[in-house]
Amino acid sequence: MSNVERVGDEGVSLLYNLSKEELVKIIVDDAKNWLAHDGLWFQAIEKRYGMDVAVDADIEAWRYFTVIEAKRIMERLGMKPGGGIPALVECLKHRFYARLNLQESSEVTDTRVVFKMLDCRVQSARKRKGLADHPCKSVGIVEYGEFAKTIDPRFSTRCIACPPDPHPEDYWCAWEFTLVE
Repeated sequence: MSNVERVGDEGVSLLYNLSKEELVKIIVDDAKNWLAHDGLWFQAIEKRYGMDVAVDADIEAWRYFTVIEAKRIMERLGMKPGGGIPALVECLKHRFYARLNLQESSEVTDTRVVFKMLDCRVQSARKRKGLADHPCKSVGIVEYGEFAKTIDPRFSTRCIACPPDPHPEDYWCAWEFTLVE
């Protein structure tokens, strides 16, 4: 047996010796790091090529990432595609965003659910800095639509409200997911 550890082994082995509280802190911190990287990546593209190019690149990145995220969540939860509303509601609770943002699923029926982002870390930070809302609707349409279709291909996704469109004060964005047979 070699004394050489594979890359990543040490970082993973350390996790087994941590308390539940320490693990939760790491998960939240990792989500913050992921979001910071996502934002810095976007800003770098925006600075060099402008907002339109940055949004287009973001749409394409989310087109693939959201599917990867959904598949990994389903695998972790032991789900197969086709689980309908209950599967979608559960999977939304396990996204990176769910570690950082305040969100809710409401108006839940067998064929429909409304998902709202009540407090969005990105948008709240922009508001504190006196900046306009980040125009994320075009990205959200792809992100939420592809996420939902990965959970269950029967889903149709509709944006209820999302910047740059007006939205009520009590949420940043809202999405309606409907099962279409």
